[in-house]
Amino acid sequence: ISFNAFSQTDLTRKIADAAARLEPKIIAWRRDIHEHPELGNLEKRTSALIAAHLQQLGLEVKTGIAHTGVVALLKGSKPGPVVALRADMDALPITESTGLPFASTQKTIYNGAETGVMHACGHDAHVAILMGVAELLSSMKNEIRGTVKFIFQPAEEGVPRGEEGGAELMVKEGVLTNPDVNAIFGLHVKAGLETGKIGYKAGGMYAAVNDMKIIVTGKPAHGAYPWLSVDPIVVASQIINSLQTIVSRNVDLTKNPAVVTIGAINGGNRQNIISEKVEMLGTIRTFSASDEELIIKRIQTIVTKTAEAAGATAAAIIPYASHYPVTMNDTLLTEKMLPSLIRAAGADNVELVNGVTGAEDFSFYQQKVPGVFVQLGAMPKGKNPAEVAPHHTSKFFIEESSFVLGVKVLSTLALDYLNSSNVKK
Repeated sequence: ISFNAFSQTDLTRKIADAAARLEPKIIAWRRDIHEHPELGNLEKRTSALIAAHLQQLGLEVKTGIAHTGVVALLKGSKPGPVVALRADMDALPITESTGLPFASTQKTIYNGAETGVMHACGHDAHVAILMGVAELLSSMKNEIRGTVKFIFQPAEEGVPRGEEGGAELMVKEGVLTNPDVNAIFGLHVKAGLETGKIGYKAGGMYAAVNDMKIIVTGKPAHGAYPWLSVDPIVVASQIINSLQTIVSRNVDLTKNPAVVTIGAINGGNRQNIISEKVEMLGTIRTFSASDEELIIKRIQTIVTKTAEAAGATAAAIIPYASHYPVTMNDTLLTEKMLPSLIRAAGADNVELVNGVTGAEDFSFYQQKVPGVFVQLGAMPKGKNPAEVAPHHTSKFFIEESSFVLGVKVLSTLALDYLNSSNVKK
């Protein structure tokens, strides 16, 4: 026991020292990726940067998985199980306004309109951290019992309707096989969690998500003669108001939270024309299959019956373009790896957190193998979480000093899992 305790302490120190030495590289990679963001399924430059680094480390590298994904294998000096570590690569259609010296100036056309492209969710940091982990673990090959599979995944934020991508396509193309993965770990920076902290939760960590499109069709008319119309804008507003009652009156909130949001509404183009059609886009967030089924049924009923009562027609397409399951951290694996999180971050810095109504397609890996996904604090110390720019906004900001802990956490999880005596070999 004393020998094992000494070896573990020594390994922790070795990881910490190596991570600290890698910090300048990780920050440089992150800034380069941040300055050159790419949307889902288009991450060609990012993919090439990753592949070149992994090849330089002497790893077995495969590219072009799920369009632009990169997967690499690091085989340890001794036989053992296979653990996977995952980072997502894609950016968002947002015009950056951080004022950072490495801010993105990229432009694109998205949904028919010009917009900027920005890493507004931290995927640039995820990539840089995992590149650092790959270098660190490659230098410790003799410490590894088994194999580490590094997964750099495109399109976590989703793909255009009609396309495939993200974790779902990675799984479909065999990323968890050849060799078969026994467990998978990942992390996500969190702008509202203080740097140096790790957030964890067994069970539902991030919500399931369905996107939806609602189409309301009425009867057009001159705006001066509304009695000749069936106004789809009025019907749409009634639908939106009624949708608010689903969470407040139909979902048992003592068990799980839920969200129904309409994020876009489009109809009409002039002040004195009653249009024929209104289209709305929205999102549904749930933490259980039963709540998901209930909410979808209620939306369908409200949409069709509200329109029918007004003499219009309406349809709700659910899911419209994407659906992610609940990010469900395996309870036994979470319990098993909690000491590893504590060793990497310190007992005072590991916090049990509530479920997040954001969604993560890491859930597709967890449907196939046990997995644990954690939050990495990236808020400058002393800041008020209520005052920081949230994810998916133009001023989104993360503290770069958080990256070293990210490297320590993923490296420790991987090595502890592989070297654990009670892991099935």
